[in-house]
Amino acid sequence: MRDVEIGGFHIGQRRPLALICGPCVMESEEMVISSAEFLKTLCQKLQIPLIFKSSYDKANRSSVETFRGPGLDRGLSLLERVKKEFNVPVTTDVHSPSEATAAGEVCDLVQIPAFLCRQTDLVLSAGKTGRAVNVKKGQFLAPWDMKNVVEKLESTGNQNILLTDRGTTFGYNNLVSDMRAIPIMQSLGYPVCYDATHSVQLPGGRGSSSGGQREFIETLAASAVAAGTNCLFIEAHPNPQDAKSDRETQIPLNELEALLKKLLRIHSAIKEVPAGV
Repeated sequence: MRDVEIGGFHIGQRRPLALICGPCVMESEEMVISSAEFLKTLCQKLQIPLIFKSSYDKANRSSVETFRGPGLDRGLSLLERVKKEFNVPVTTDVHSPSEATAAGEVCDLVQIPAFLCRQTDLVLSAGKTGRAVNVKKGQFLAPWDMKNVVEKLESTGNQNILLTDRGTTFGYNNLVSDMRAIPIMQSLGYPVCYDATHSVQLPGGRGSSSGGQREFIETLAASAVAAGTNCLFIEAHPNPQDAKSDRETQIPLNELEALLKKLLRIHSAIKEVPAGV
């Protein structure tokens, strides 16, 4: 499996467990900066490589009335400030080839949302930025179907690729996580991230918005680490009950440390198991 380099550190088979984390959407400048400061301090303490994530536009929303974010220009400006002020790599979702190009000028990691993972022009544009690219496996795809996405990115000369599992459509507003997806996608030659917060979503479960089952984040995250994931994606918010997006699936910032400590113990344990056991 090839390592992926992002902002001065590597994600891979023999590397520390990495974390992509931040509020789902940029609600305000103050919230973005305070969350980034909190996460930087925590991850330094726990020695976890951090990539800060927050979205400037939640383009895939159940309702036209739902809050979407500050938009591309303001959002990238905020991410650039986070990057410079806290010296952490940053990432965000992109939804069109032009957005991928713009994000590539600021972000260390360009993220393709799950619903857009088969959009060829978008994937190629992300690859051409020269930045690392994280593609979330569509909820409608089997893990081996990501081979085609990998080949699209490789065709641009970009081999700095990360693949993310965020659950698979189970039907009627539910997702299921099959941990076999982690080694299957790793067999395509690149590290795999597990999205522990979107995987507990109940898509459209509230009619005009998605619901979720926050109580299962720890169970799924622990299972993914035990299955050998190289990175975790966890959305965290100062006050999830007041969040303008994904309020039922984001973890409170003040609960993150206890969760990460448990996950690091699991990661350490599986790395210490002798070969053949």
